[in-house]
Amino acid sequence: MRKNNLTPADIQGVILDLDGTVYLGEAALPAAPKAIAALRTAGKRILFVSNKPLYPRENYAAKLVRLGIPAEPDDVITSGYVLARHLARTAPDQRLFVIGEPPLLAEMRNQGLDVISDLPGDAREVMDISGVDGVVVAFDRTLDYRKLNIAYQALMRGAHFYATNADKACPMPGGFIPDAGATIAALKHITGRKVEALAGKPSPIIVEVALERLGLPPERCLMVGDRLETDIRMGQQAGMWTAVTLTGASGRADAERLQPPPDFIVANLWELVTALLQG
Repeated sequence: MRKNNLTPADIQGVILDLDGTVYLGEAALPAAPKAIAALRTAGKRILFVSNKPLYPRENYAAKLVRLGIPAEPDDVITSGYVLARHLARTAPDQRLFVIGEPPLLAEMRNQGLDVISDLPGDAREVMDISGVDGVVVAFDRTLDYRKLNIAYQALMRGAHFYATNADKACPMPGGFIPDAGATIAALKHITGRKVEALAGKPSPIIVEVALERLGLPPERCLMVGDRLETDIRMGQQAGMWTAVTLTGASGRADAERLQPPPDFIVANLWELVTALLQG
């Protein structure tokens, strides 16, 4: 198994998805803390990447620490952080209507962005959305008709269309719940508009931030995740090594059918460590 004349022994950085890969809900997946500790002992640089924009990076780092995985905020990047960073650099003067929860609004305001989460008017009617330059869609468990209508009115009048992530559903203990992809699909269907900038996996925007944080070229990095359409697709498009864990959204048959398949198909992170360090 080689990539650009390199072998798995040349991998120096490991990018780890969180939900369904490192933990599920409030519990670490079996052997995940042990596996991450072994990778660090072997000198691998570790970066945690989440498409979920529900909390600031500090919260994810604190959660990892609670689960027995040492982490600092700079060890984590999220789709919310990446989109806020991107828009602060490319569209700093836009007024943004955000379908998202309070931590995302705070993340975007911390980057100096002009963010609103509501407008006056009757949500059952055509609303005055003057002054809205862009619509941001994120994972939002408080989504209602009012938010959907404001976004619709703004997009129909030419506002830019951005999204943190396009995941259809979010893994939870016992199953899945709708994610940002469901809201994006609804707005795309009723407006005919497409997202102009997507921050989360598999977007090249988040790849750029991840590689910058690790200080490594893609061919010396391994992308590890449970989703073929986001984690593995991102890694393959970027020229990284890829590993799918069968602890979340993907099954072995689906992974084996993917063309090209992931470089590693493993039951869990410890099996991956064994393949990398002892294979």
